[in-house]
Amino acid sequence: MALQIHNTMSRTKEAFKPVTEGRVGIYYCGPTVYSDPHLGHARGPVLFDVLKRWLEFKGMRVRLVANITDVGHLVDDADDGEDKLLRRAALERLEPMELADKYFWSYQDAMIRLNVRRPDVTPRASGHITEQIGLIEELISRGLAYESQGSVYFDVNAWDDYGQLSGRTVEEQEAGARVDVRTEKRDPRDFALWKFAEPGHIMRWPSPWGEGYPGWHIECSAMSIKYLGSEFDIHGGGVDLVFPHHEAEIAQARGAGHGFARYWMHFNAINLEGERMAKSKNHFVTLEDLFDRADPVAIRFYLLRSHYRSVVDFTDEGLASSTQGLRRLQETVRHLEAHSAEADTGARDPRIDPFRVRFTEAMDDDLNTPQALAALFDAARDINRAVSDGTADQGFVKAARTLFDDFFTEVLGLRADAGAAAAPDGELLGGVLDLLLEQRKRARQNRDFESSDRIRDRLAELGIHVEDGPEGSRWKLS
Repeated sequence: MALQIHNTMSRTKEAFKPVTEGRVGIYYCGPTVYSDPHLGHARGPVLFDVLKRWLEFKGMRVRLVANITDVGHLVDDADDGEDKLLRRAALERLEPMELADKYFWSYQDAMIRLNVRRPDVTPRASGHITEQIGLIEELISRGLAYESQGSVYFDVNAWDDYGQLSGRTVEEQEAGARVDVRTEKRDPRDFALWKFAEPGHIMRWPSPWGEGYPGWHIECSAMSIKYLGSEFDIHGGGVDLVFPHHEAEIAQARGAGHGFARYWMHFNAINLEGERMAKSKNHFVTLEDLFDRADPVAIRFYLLRSHYRSVVDFTDEGLASSTQGLRRLQETVRHLEAHSAEADTGARDPRIDPFRVRFTEAMDDDLNTPQALAALFDAARDINRAVSDGTADQGFVKAARTLFDDFFTEVLGLRADAGAAAAPDGELLGGVLDLLLEQRKRARQNRDFESSDRIRDRLAELGIHVEDGPEGSRWKLS
C-alpha cells in the first residue's frame, strides 16, 4: 500500500501524495540552542531521519530542512519577557551568538552519536532576518498585520481559519496564548511578528518599524518557504508546538498567499520515570549524561520501540531492555556476515519475503516502527534457528542479510556495529579482535589449548564473549 501519514490538520490518516511526484520536501522545528540537548531533543530528529530514510528507500528524492532558533524565542513562549538566549548568555557571561554556537555544536555532536544524518539544510533564524521582514511587510499590505509602538502583530480577527490546526475555540485560544492583554494589541490572541528592542536589548536589527528582532513564529514560516517553496509536503514538530507555534505559522504563511504544508506530523512527549520532563522543574536528563551510561544507538532504538504519536516513558529498566534487544538484532547481523561470503544486494528468498512484507506494511502505516521492529525480531528468530540447525543455504543467508542491510541498518539507522565497535575506533577494534581470533584458531590447530583458552578467557574479562562453532569462532560484546 502507499504510505499513510496521520495528518494533524485532518486528524486522520491520509495517503501521502507529494506536491511534485518523486520529490518530497520536509521541514521540522529544531531546537532553541540555549542549553545542552536533552532526551526530548532526540525524538524529532530520530523520527524525521527515519522518515527520510524510508522515503528514499522507496525511491523518492527528499530535501529535509530543520531550523535552529537562535533569536526571538522568549521565556514561556510568550510575546513579552526575556529572550531565552539572552538570559542564558548573561548567566554564562557569553555573547549571545557565542552561546548559540556553543550549544548548536553540542546538539550536532549529539545527533551524530544517535546516528541521525544531517538535514539537507539547517537554517538559523538570525541569518534570515531579511526574509522575515519581507513576509511581515506582505502581511501588513494584505491587512493581516499592524504596527504598534515599534512592534508588529498578526491580526487574528482578520484570519478566519485561525485555530484550524489545533481545533481550539476562541476562548481556548485566549487561555492558551500565554500573553497578558497589552494596550498595544488589538486582541490578546494577536501574536508578535516583530518586536521593538528596548534599550539594552543586545540582539537587534534595523527594520521599517525601527530596531528590533523577529517573533518566534515568523522565523519558521520564512525559512521553510525559502528552502521548500510556497507549498511543500510535510511540516513537523512536537505536539507542544501545535498551539500557538504551528497555528501561527499557518496563519502567517497562508495569509501571505502561500499554500504552505500539506501534511502535519506531530510526535508526542517523553516522560522521565513516569513524569513529563520539564527544565523548569529540573526534571530532565541530558543526552551527554545518557551517553555516559548507554550506547547512543540503544537510545535511538528505545525511541523507535514506541510509535511517534504515543508518549514514551523513559526508564533505566527500559533502556537496559532496549540495549539487550538491540544486541540481539546486531548478533543476527554478525551471524549472517559470518555465514555469507559477501553481501548480495537485492537477494530474495520465499522464506524471507514475508518479513519484508510485514516491515514494509508497518512503515507505510504511519511509520509504525514498533511493528517494523517486531517483524525484524521474528525474522531474527527464524534466521538464527535455520543457521544453527544447518538448513540455511547461501540463498537464504544472502536474502536474510539483504533484509537486515536494507531495513535494520539503512532505514532504521541501527548500525550493526553499535556500542564499542561503533566508536571512532570501531573498525580498529574489529580488526584487532579478528586478528586475536585468528591467533587463537592457529593455537587450536597446533593443539596449544592453553594459549587458546588464555585468549578466550582474557577477552571474556574485557567483556567480549567468544563463541566456537562448526564454521569457526565469532565474538560479541557481553
